[in-house]
Amino acid sequence: MRISDTPVPILTAAEMLAAERSAMAQGDTVETLMDRAGRAVAEAVWRFGGGRPVLILCGPGNNGGDGYVAARYLAKHGMDVRVVAFGLSGTEASRAAREAWEGPVEALEEAEEAPVLVDALFGTGLARPLGDTLAQNLVRLTERKPFTVAVDVPSGVGSDDGVNLGAVPAHLTIALGALKPAHVLQPAAAFCGIVNVADIGVAAASKVSLLTRPRIQEPGPESHKYRRGLVGIIGGEMPGAGALSALAAIRIAGYVLASGMDGMALPHAVVHRRCEAILEDRRVAALLVGPGLGRGPEARKQLDQILEKSCPIVLDADALMLLRPDDFPEMKRRPSPIVMTPHAGEFAALFGELSGSKIDRARAAAEISGAVVVFKGSDTVIACPDGHVRVAQAGPGWLATAGTGDVLAGIVAAFLANGRSPYDAASAGVWIHAEAARLAGPALIADEIPARIPAAIATCL
Repeated sequence: MRISDTPVPILTAAEMLAAERSAMAQGDTVETLMDRAGRAVAEAVWRFGGGRPVLILCGPGNNGGDGYVAARYLAKHGMDVRVVAFGLSGTEASRAAREAWEGPVEALEEAEEAPVLVDALFGTGLARPLGDTLAQNLVRLTERKPFTVAVDVPSGVGSDDGVNLGAVPAHLTIALGALKPAHVLQPAAAFCGIVNVADIGVAAASKVSLLTRPRIQEPGPESHKYRRGLVGIIGGEMPGAGALSALAAIRIAGYVLASGMDGMALPHAVVHRRCEAILEDRRVAALLVGPGLGRGPEARKQLDQILEKSCPIVLDADALMLLRPDDFPEMKRRPSPIVMTPHAGEFAALFGELSGSKIDRARAAAEISGAVVVFKGSDTVIACPDGHVRVAQAGPGWLATAGTGDVLAGIVAAFLANGRSPYDAASAGVWIHAEAARLAGPALIADEIPARIPAAIATCL
């Protein structure tokens, strides 16, 4: 999936409905919004469909109405357009759109395939799997892989939670007014293809947004190594994990102190110190603990000592598995922030079975812990305790290999030491980590990512 760098909000179905009602309260009508949506779909089909014959599948709701409007505009362009109706139009606006379509309307079971397929069956309201009859006909109409355009979301995905309800994959999805969770959360995002956001005249606002490229300022003449930030990294039983974090952090921070990594092949710029010396050093601007720490009593003792420090902290890997729910009240009382970077297994062990989408769960975890939570995965979600959330575009699948999370933790800690807020440090870290992995290319290993960080940062200057 590719989405523009331009910041856009991510709205649930209820939030989008509220935004549409607000637009109507200011003078727009449902028919006006539907006309804009249908015109946007038609323009996309006109631009990307190659002038080939088009089959538009229209459902019973307003999503289907958008399809009828698109058909009307495409016919005005002189294109070969056929329309299939699945069920009777169930809203006044969709019935009006169907009546305004002057061509024939075919039954789904009798329809023949076309080189371009427009999926206007179901929009953001679908909450149950597609029925057998519909699913079978969709398989039949798509078995020759037509160029498929989805209206708002592909039919068969949960708009708010990104679940797969029997989805029809699209090459191009026209998101109407704003992104929806299904465009960024897996597995639904994998069915969306390229996502273009169409302006339909709705002022959409949300605390949830797409993660975009960070702006990074080149150090000026007044900068020195301490101003750029000193990161302390506490290693343990698996020193290689901490070494990966240090390799990443030294590319961004001005100074890195590492404990428990003697003998590791680290750059000479990384300074080796005992854990006690790092914790006593008042120059440390951010601490990272967890990668390779271990999970025994001594590791827990170290974690307790670190949580008592007043500087910002990044908790990753073993540190997350050592935390207990009764640590959260004390974490909330700390004068300095905490960033936690769990993958799905660590998240479940720490927070249990929270309800809702991945966005909902990350937001709840941030509120419970008082920390910025980076809920990692192919759909990484960054949640702040105040309810703000950023969702990252899918990074390279090659990141699914050992040690890449340690690299991410080092990057986040370095941005935190730079003086960024924890939310912005986590956001910049996730973006740079994914970009460095793209630059590293296929079949990467975690050790190769830190060397690509400079090139990733160069795209942000």
